[in-house]
Amino acid sequence: MKGKYFKWVYYIIILFVLLILSAWISVSFGEIDFSLIELFQIMKSKTGIEYTILNNIRIPRILLGLAVGGALSLSGVILQGIYRNPLVEPYTMGISGGAALGVALAIVFQLSSVFGSFFLPVSGFIGAAITIFLVYFLSIRNNHLNINKMLLIGVMVSFIASSAVMFLMSTTSTENVHSIVFWIMGSLDTSNQFLIRIVTISSISGLVLTYLFANQLNALRLGESKAKHLGVNTNLTIRVLFIVASLLTGISVSVVGVIGFVGLIVPHMLRMVFGTDYRILLITSFLGGGIFIILCDLVSRTIISPNELPIGVITGMIGGVIFIFALSKSKIN
Repeated sequence: MKGKYFKWVYYIIILFVLLILSAWISVSFGEIDFSLIELFQIMKSKTGIEYTILNNIRIPRILLGLAVGGALSLSGVILQGIYRNPLVEPYTMGISGGAALGVALAIVFQLSSVFGSFFLPVSGFIGAAITIFLVYFLSIRNNHLNINKMLLIGVMVSFIASSAVMFLMSTTSTENVHSIVFWIMGSLDTSNQFLIRIVTISSISGLVLTYLFANQLNALRLGESKAKHLGVNTNLTIRVLFIVASLLTGISVSVVGVIGFVGLIVPHMLRMVFGTDYRILLITSFLGGGIFIILCDLVSRTIISPNELPIGVITGMIGGVIFIFALSKSKIN
């Protein structure tokens, strides 16, 4: 038993090292490259255009990437544990569709010009929150949460929201269409310290809260009936974890837009490497999601520099290729 715990600590240390390396590579490379010595000198002097680039652009992007990647990956592993299905991800529940619809409405009706640019992420979170409310309460019957019904409702809500966004795009101006499409494809290009702080605090709080339910998630792997026999309050566990995963996704999507595949590919790959025990899987998924987003953001910034690709394009392409390769090598019949 102690050997297993030592192995887990070893895995976590490896991921921490990879996270530091990813952050260092991301902060060093871009339109202007910096060596390690130059980084220390720039951060020490705190003057010049180089310091502005690091302090106002690259470091905030890394922090936001870690928080968003960790939150989306953690949401994915939570939902996969609830539904006992490794193919479920946060956006399956329609949360991203609701956020996209909220942002699209704010752009089309020019609400940002009335309430300020800060209203855009607020409208995204409102759209995500309404979706969470609908999926949650439509899935309850006789005070019991039906997870299969919840999944189907989430998929349908996602289709409805996507159709509504397409309708808005077909009836609005070209400029608004461009804004909606760019937001939907996702970007870490924000230096708003308040938003970054909200996402960071939310993602870390979500990890701590979720870890309190690690044993319950392990029991749910056996099914709801067996988990109940083991003394797990499955109804309460599923409700709390669904709300946590949904809020983490809603907050992340409202700030950075739709970044797909993180909640699907990262937990799936780490489950293949580290096993299915949620006591290790929750932490490694959080760290792995942060690493994945940071590196994808680096690719999006540098592959066609000085222009920048939406990060959602990169995560979709890389995540899809990795998932297909992993699936082809797995033992699934």
